[in-house]
Amino acid sequence: MKDRKRRLIVDGFNVLRSGSRYRDIDGPNPDYDHDWFNRAREMLVNDVVHYSGREWKATVVFDGGGNAESTGEAERVGGVEVVFSPAGSAADKVIEKLAFEGRQNGFEVLVVTSDATIQDTVFGLGVDRMSAEGFSIEMERYYADAVLDETPQVAVKRT
Repeated sequence: MKDRKRRLIVDGFNVLRSGSRYRDIDGPNPDYDHDWFNRAREMLVNDVVHYSGREWKATVVFDGGGNAESTGEAERVGGVEVVFSPAGSAADKVIEKLAFEGRQNGFEVLVVTSDATIQDTVFGLGVDRMSAEGFSIEMERYYADAVLDETPQVAVKRT
């Protein structure tokens, strides 16, 4: 399975707003202030690093279309690309383009979003989809399993 080419694309703002793991950081935060956003974004990127591991080429896409300074260039964090869409362009278009290019290059592609329009578009490309809440649940399970793996075990008695 090591030879499989896999591409993970995460709709950053959609997952932050729709996934319970991120939406409720430090309790419900309807204002989405900068402090909340930075904590949630950092948590999401760390989760994508853990989820993707060495098996997936992963990109988290945030909407930067309203920011005149956004160039759309990727930054690497823990092996994961983090992209803010370029000025004047929506994250949806970047996600759809990455999914299309991934399929054209023979990758298995998984898009994480709860945006119905993106889901419908990428489904037509033969791309797998996961909801924001599904990703939140997967990450909660991942960390719960990691904690269990570190739990002291009773030594086996070989007498």
